[in-house]
Amino acid sequence: MVDSLTTEQRRKMMSKIRSKNTVPEMIVRKYLHSKGFRYKLHGKKLPGKPDVVLPKYKTAIFIQGCFWHAHEGCKYYRTPKSNTEYWSQKICKNVSRDQRNQQELRDNGWSVIVVWECELKRDATARCEELENQIKSNLQ
Repeated sequence: MVDSLTTEQRRKMMSKIRSKNTVPEMIVRKYLHSKGFRYKLHGKKLPGKPDVVLPKYKTAIFIQGCFWHAHEGCKYYRTPKSNTEYWSQKICKNVSRDQRNQQELRDNGWSVIVVWECELKRDATARCEELENQIKSNLQ
């Protein structure tokens, strides 16, 4: 299938996609802060640079976009119809890198929590409450 956008339009659109301080990330951060959790952002010294790091709980939180990290069974993830080979390889690399980084964190004694974009779209409050419970259970 031919791309309906010109190369320049596609480039401009893609340049607006952020990797830090995304809307889902801000939802989680605001909720955690309101509940008294203090955290570090984008842990540069940890594998995969988790979006939110809670050192007190030794917990790393990754807030992932369903498309970019291939959330299986999610309505927000689909293989693009144009340039399919490129996107399949790119997303496959993202998924394998995620798995490798998360395993390395676990091997170093960290708890890893993944929050998917669609979970926040469905019911942000419920997912954030669930997240809070997961974090607190890591302390015990």
